[in-house]
Amino acid sequence: MEVPPTGSTPPLTPAERQKAAKAGVEARARTLNAWRGVDLRPMEAAMRRADKALSDILPNVLTRLRLDRRQSESQIIEVWKRTMDPLIVAHAHPTSLAKGTVFISVDSSVWLSELVRYRQREILEKLQLAVGKETVQKLSFRIG
Repeated sequence: MEVPPTGSTPPLTPAERQKAAKAGVEARARTLNAWRGVDLRPMEAAMRRADKALSDILPNVLTRLRLDRRQSESQIIEVWKRTMDPLIVAHAHPTSLAKGTVFISVDSSVWLSELVRYRQREILEKLQLAVGKETVQKLSFRIG
């Protein structure tokens, strides 16, 4: 055990450090209250949220992020690249999925007409087979 030199204070124990920190926080709060003219500690305590387990929070976060929808969209893009005719892939690509409708951007009106008139049923069937009929119910083609 080291003996501190004469005139210096001994180092604080962890419990003493914690007590000193708490006293500093309380002194700060008292000073702020005096400066503000009002004690906000009761309101701040009421606004604090209680700690929650991650298992309670995570489902809500995942729902807000809509990961299931994003997963379906990425799945549709992968299926599109793997199963569609390379000519179709070169001129059209899925852009989004909303309420069972896959929105597909096409690069020209000629290809838009080709896909809508002659290939729409084939594309819909391939997508439904790959990701499910409840996920993909119809197609919407747009130039862009």
